[in-house]
Amino acid sequence: MSNLFFRATPLEQTHDRSKFNCGSELLDTYFRERVTQDIRRRVTACFVVLSSDSRIAGFYTLASASVFLGDLPEKYIKKLPRYPSVPAVRMGRLAADLAFEGQGLGGVLLADALQRVILSGIAAYALIVDAKDATAAQFYRHHGFIETSSEPLTLFLPLATASDLLIK
Repeated sequence: MSNLFFRATPLEQTHDRSKFNCGSELLDTYFRERVTQDIRRRVTACFVVLSSDSRIAGFYTLASASVFLGDLPEKYIKKLPRYPSVPAVRMGRLAADLAFEGQGLGGVLLADALQRVILSGIAAYALIVDAKDATAAQFYRHHGFIETSSEPLTLFLPLATASDLLIK
């Protein structure tokens, strides 16, 4: 980890997104051109991490979601009410600018998202992610996420577990 200072904040119109480059054209285009439409429509919230010089170093999006009980491993189902699904928060996108590669920014973004969700006071059982590929899935598994029963690239982290990790 470097000595860089990062500050997390909701995305604002004044943030310059034009130079953001995470190496994925899909993510770059979404962030530069479409995320504000999703925010206006209230289908996602976007948060950015700014470097000490106010450059956007990374971003993530959060939206309300639910997870079907049958998609969870049996040991988790046993501890939940018998509803068809439980409330969750979905991290739709997470990306770090290539200029900050190797600085541990992915972990910073993930920790901020988890803390933001936990402190929101809104009931949710887990944070869910849809990893774009096996490498991304490995990143999430490294941080304690668990594969759902139905999709190996859809992973979840119970917020009670995340809360315990963040408090320590």
